[in-house]
Amino acid sequence: MSLGITVIDHVQIAVPKALEAQALAFYRGVLGLTEIPKPEELRARGGAWFQTGNLQMHVGLDPVASPKSKRHVCFLVKDLAAARAEIVSKGVTIEEESVAEGLARFFIRDPAGNRIEIGQR
Repeated sequence: MSLGITVIDHVQIAVPKALEAQALAFYRGVLGLTEIPKPEELRARGGAWFQTGNLQMHVGLDPVASPKSKRHVCFLVKDLAAARAEIVSKGVTIEEESVAEGLARFFIRDPAGNRIEIGQR
């Protein structure tokens, strides 16, 4: 029996409390995501929520850093070369570039080490 899942509502990543300010500045400034208000009952937990299209990305806080991994979120862009140039101009290092399944892409890491894929179909 299928659960009847129709769409992903949001994705949550975690950053260590000590890197909260740097990570949120990265998502606001480098990626230019639109921040949305968190529900009142969750604001004291820190972090932030962002909206892009119909998807929300929640940045939550952990007490300590997690090890680097291949887990990631993928943001699609209209112009991959322009996105790459903008990100590099802000001092972010491109970790890897490739094409897979018709998706041209590159990977970066936020200040907390979370892996982010930027791609164009």
